[in-house]
Amino acid sequence: MLRRIVLGSLLAVCLFGAGPSQSAAAAGIRCTMKFSMQGWSAFYKTAEGDGAITCSNGQSMKVKLSAKGGGLTIGKSSIENGRGKFSAVSSVDELLGTYVAAEAHAGAVKSSGAQVMTKGEVSLALSGTGRGFDLGVALGAMTISR
Repeated sequence: MLRRIVLGSLLAVCLFGAGPSQSAAAAGIRCTMKFSMQGWSAFYKTAEGDGAITCSNGQSMKVKLSAKGGGLTIGKSSIENGRGKFSAVSSVDELLGTYVAAEAHAGAVKSSGAQVMTKGEVSLALSGTGRGFDLGVALGAMTISR
């Protein structure tokens, strides 16, 4: 009887595998974000906004964005039609949290830009077009929450 159980277990492992393969787990979920933000800076930089995240596994969520930082910076601006692309994750919950970045920026009236931020092993590449004026160098963080 014990022999049949052991043989049956070995056959099941051979037929169905011992679990997800490394390549399947490493593939992960790919997500993008559309967003808009408005903010100002005068040594202290702050911006607020909202967005929507859509993922390759069909999940999506509306999010709130809050950016804060400081440095030698001044201006007032808005980002419209912003886009973000996240590195692969195993769960969409990994996308929430605080991302950090250093930046140098300059713009007047209509401008466009791109930036990469990181939160541990998760990276976020942002791009968008905006209005306003800004000039400076800053260290900052952006928090994504529900």
